[in-house]
Amino acid sequence: MAEPEHDELRAWVEEVATFFAEQYGHPPISGRILGWLMVCDPPEQSATQIAEAIGASRASLTTNLNLLTASGLVRRRAGQGERTTYFRVDDDAWPEVIKRRIATLASFADVAQKGMDMFEPGSARAGRLRAARETFAWMAGAFQRNDERDV
Repeated sequence: MAEPEHDELRAWVEEVATFFAEQYGHPPISGRILGWLMVCDPPEQSATQIAEAIGASRASLTTNLNLLTASGLVRRRAGQGERTTYFRVDDDAWPEVIKRRIATLASFADVAQKGMDMFEPGSARAGRLRAARETFAWMAGAFQRNDERDV
């Protein structure tokens, strides 16, 4: 299969940006960064290279690279003996981020339970909290069972 054209890559990167904006409320630039880092060659890119590839300003790029790095999707690496910092999406980034997110499902079920404990069991407020607790507990359990089957 032939290498994709530059315009084809840019269109796909824009599709990633649109997806993350619509589905998760992320700024489009974070989706563009993520999309670009998933398909760029070489896989490690400097902020300057990323900005040029996606047509972004360095200021907005820096903020969004920090968010993506904090989320675990993007890894930052300083070149040995260089002043340039490089960014990449590691192959194991997705499963690791998803595993951390699944762990938060159970922890929010615990938070909702603490909220429920403040109210009478039959009250409307306890009911809203119960719905959240049951949903998050169910999702955590469902993902945990699937994860155990994969081991």
